[in-house]
Amino acid sequence: MSAAKTPEWVVREDAAPSVVVALYLRQVLGIRTPDELPHLRGVDAAPIERDPETQAELERQWRAYWEMTVEPLAHTSPVPLDLVDGFDTLVALPTVGFERLELEMRPHAAEAVAFARDVHARYTARSSGAGAVAYRAYAGALAQHERRIGRRAHSFELNVQVLPLSQRGVWWIGALTIAVTDGLRSDVVAFDAAIAPIIAEIA
Repeated sequence: MSAAKTPEWVVREDAAPSVVVALYLRQVLGIRTPDELPHLRGVDAAPIERDPETQAELERQWRAYWEMTVEPLAHTSPVPLDLVDGFDTLVALPTVGFERLELEMRPHAAEAVAFARDVHARYTARSSGAGAVAYRAYAGALAQHERRIGRRAHSFELNVQVLPLSQRGVWWIGALTIAVTDGLRSDVVAFDAAIAPIIAEIA
């Protein structure tokens, strides 16, 4: 982060269990959105066996839950949230309007939580070994961007979710949040190239 009274930048990187649980549920419930985001590795996608109206309502509820999970400050609920039994503290849904999603997610609680905890533990093990080097790519991309445009970068925040996705790449999943494949994040050269246009877009 830069000094006081100058533009500041903040990058938060994680493999948040709550985000992983949401994506796990997306697959096992047969949710199709967001179309551009690949599936998680090691999780079977369920066939869709609901009538179109029920499927559309389930997808609407999941999408709202997804947005609240990825960027809760930007997507607040007009009604109180309540934790869903079986998901520890990883799933909170509005108390009104999410009955279909809650009904269908409950049978998958134990498997979803276990999968998410495992993903987070593996991310933590990798990132703790990397130490401060893990943020070199962000600082390097920012310095390169500043040299190219001839000025200090604007202040920005970026949240990075490092996920075991089935395709290698980077995807926007919120206004301030991207998803990065874990394999790409571990490849220094490839990640440098992938993160540069993201930094240029927001800085």
